Amino acid sequence: MSSIGKKIRLLRHQHGWSQEDVAKKLDISIPAFSKIETGITDVNLSRIKQIAALFDLSVVELLTYDDTVGTPAHRDQLNELNEKLRSREDEVINLQKKVIELFGALRSQQVPA
Repeated sequence: MSSIGKKIRLLRHQHGWSQEDVAKKLDISIPAFSKIETGITDVNLSRIKQIAALFDLSVVELLTYDDTVGTPAHRDQLNELNEKLRSREDEVINLQKKVIELFGALRSQQVPA
């Protein structure tokens, strides 16, 4: 995940917004927004301006947003929660792979009419 993507994700979570919420506000698809958050897609300056405005920040504030603010205990708790989230994301990815494999197996077993 890119540095800007991490910042955007953190800000989204702090606002209590889903990826769908932000995608709608930016008038882009959910997969497109997800790619921004994960760093798969490079973000152009126009989109960065739009995202900064959405979070009521300047572009500089967005680019320099410090996600380490807080007490050490808060950071420890945040790190623990992030680790749990990564674990859950890995589980979701593995389940998605299994669904795809099962779908493929099911399709190959079907006899054409």
